[in-house]
Order: sequence, then C-alpha cells, then structure tokens
Amino acid sequence: QVQLVESGGGLVQPGGSLRLSCAASAFTFAIYAMNWYRQAPGKVREFVAGINWAGGNTNYADSVKGRFTISKDNGEKTAYLEMNSLKPEDTAVYYCNAATSRGGYWGQGTQVTVSS
Repeated sequence: QVQLVESGGGLVQPGGSLRLSCAASAFTFAIYAMNWYRQAPGKVREFVAGINWAGGNTNYADSVKGRFTISKDNGEKTAYLEMNSLKPEDTAVYYCNAATSRGGYWGQGTQVTVSS
C-alpha cells in the first residue's frame, strides 16, 4: 500500500529536541520533493520545511529557521525533520507531504507537544 509513515513525535520540554521521520512506503514512482507541515489547534495548516528530492535544496518557514533541519535518505525513501530549541508554540500535529509524479500524498500526522 502506498503511504507515508511518520514517527518520532512526543512530549518534550522547552529547549529540547525531537527528530521526526517520514518513510515513503511502496513508492515505486518518482518523488520530486518532501515537505513537513504542521497544524496547531484552531489554526490552519502551515508549511514548516521542504527538501528537493534530487538536488537536496531546502527551504524553511521563518519561524523555524536556524532551529529545524530537514534531510533525506534517498535509498530509504525517508525524510527527517530534526527539531532543536523547541518552543511551546511549536506544539502541533506535524504532517509529512510528498510531491510525486502521481500527485501529492500526506501522512497521518504525528503529535509534537512542547511543555514543561
């Protein structure tokens, strides 16, 4: 079954770190880019970070620049989001998104909670 499988969310204290993973399962077609979005309660879903699958170019939302790093493993068809210096306002459900030759795909989401 073609799907994006996310993992790595959880509860962390302010200033802490988490690493999210997104594995593209059964993807036998081209991936153009993978992205992370997040949605906090009562807010619209927003872009967090993205990476070009071929060249590795990255881009970030201003709110996470310098704290979050997106990376990829082409062989494993997995994208990662390393999140450091986490703040309470980073609390949200984080979603993985893949742009592919067969359209866009979304993961099921993983909860990240930053709280003391």
